[in-house]
Amino acid sequence: MDKDSALPIISATEHPQQIRIARIEALGQDPVIRHLPAPTANTEEVLVRIRASALNFADLLKAQGRYQEAADPPYTPGLEGAGEVVRAPAGTGLVAGNRVAVYAPATFSDMVAVPPDTCLPIPDSMSFEQAAGFQIAYGTSHLALRLRAALQPGETLVVLGAAGGVGLTAVEIGHAMGARVIGVARGPERLEVVRAAGAQAVIDSAECDDLKAALRDLGGVDVVYDAVGDSAGEAAFRALRPGGRFLVIGFAGGKPPVLPLNHALVKNIAIHGLYWGGYAKLDPQALRGSLQELFVMFDAGRISPVNGQVLPFEQIQQAFQLLRSRKSVGKIVLTM
Repeated sequence: MDKDSALPIISATEHPQQIRIARIEALGQDPVIRHLPAPTANTEEVLVRIRASALNFADLLKAQGRYQEAADPPYTPGLEGAGEVVRAPAGTGLVAGNRVAVYAPATFSDMVAVPPDTCLPIPDSMSFEQAAGFQIAYGTSHLALRLRAALQPGETLVVLGAAGGVGLTAVEIGHAMGARVIGVARGPERLEVVRAAGAQAVIDSAECDDLKAALRDLGGVDVVYDAVGDSAGEAAFRALRPGGRFLVIGFAGGKPPVLPLNHALVKNIAIHGLYWGGYAKLDPQALRGSLQELFVMFDAGRISPVNGQVLPFEQIQQAFQLLRSRKSVGKIVLTM
């Protein structure tokens, strides 16, 4: 254990001189924890003591230099977290001690200074660990299924990568919206988690040689939620019924699917890309409204985040390796 892991726990009202900060010091390398000066918020920023931060597949891609939004080392990874307000500007509606979710870069740090519009109060019933991994995963699925795909009760939704941090939320939200959900994931143990999240049918991708045929045998598909890409995405696309919608979410399989656009034309299929982070500029009100609706759904017990892997901050390298192995179920969260 290095010297940084021995730092004392600080409260929401304290402002230490130094804190622990994870750093990617070269592309292709995992992060290391450094002991660096604490941030000082300017008059327009909120200072937040981070209690938990979630790892996303985008963090892996960015560290490898393969993400659409490049980062030059050294930089601090992390895209979302949760904690307590230490200090906030007047007029923001935030005060010291407020429990908030934070969507901003560099959340793998004991403390961050961020714009007020990146902070959103969380329900009292939600833990910091739940809130840390809630925004991107649930926000992506909610915006994709409700806004882009306009998923209707009784329609059939197939989720590729259904046991992943984002895929499980699509299963859960799709079920809550009244859809018939088919979850595709690897291995019986992960499929049990998918079924528990609300999937009425599951397909083991490790045992399925013809995904298109398997989906057609289950009656066909109205909406594809594709977080995998590659050949699985193409196979699911070919199983879409006329008027279907294909949601491009991510490429955990390594590359985008090759979609036959002539099928999209003949079958009136709509293809929607969904980059949740882009909505911060494209339509910030839609993004914020979606999260607020999700927090209400959580507080009412309509959605319940699956407990993923929760590790201490000092194990950030193990967390990156766990995500890289694609053996995790749900979100990987580090506690500070």
